Amino acid sequence: MAKDASFDIVSEFDMQEMDNAINQTKKEILTRYDFKGSKAEVNLTKESITIAAENDSKVNSIVDILQSKAIKRGLSLKVFDYGKIETTAGSMVKQTITLKQGINQDIAKKIVKDIKESKLKIQSQIQGEVVRVSAKNIDDLQTIMAMLKEKDLEIPLQFINFRS
Repeated sequence: MAKDASFDIVSEFDMQEMDNAINQTKKEILTRYDFKGSKAEVNLTKESITIAAENDSKVNSIVDILQSKAIKRGLSLKVFDYGKIETTAGSMVKQTITLKQGINQDIAKKIVKDIKESKLKIQSQIQGEVVRVSAKNIDDLQTIMAMLKEKDLEIPLQFINFRS
């Protein structure tokens, strides 16, 4: 009997590439004319990015720089969850951008539902923040990958651990 082929659907990003994008953003802020003599900060933690500047327009400019650097480094903009711009002490404003990693239960259920609606002989199951998909036919798995790439989910998807 043929062994099942399988793969995992995950949503993750390379933290080193994110760190590189942050560092490039900081360098560009130091060299840009519109930021000369102004205070601007960009800080990265494991879960978020904090941007602080003198006004909303500078925060928005920093976000634009960050997005362009992230795209150049192969990061999806879907990993960014933008918070509100808030006023802080000392007439500064800040924005916290949460970094989305992992597939939450609602999106995982939607993925499983989409797979079931494809009418292919495929099994899918949610395993924490990962969705495991398996089938006897590798072509069916590749069809599912193509279908999920076309869907516009609010998170980026990667397909890992392909086994046949």
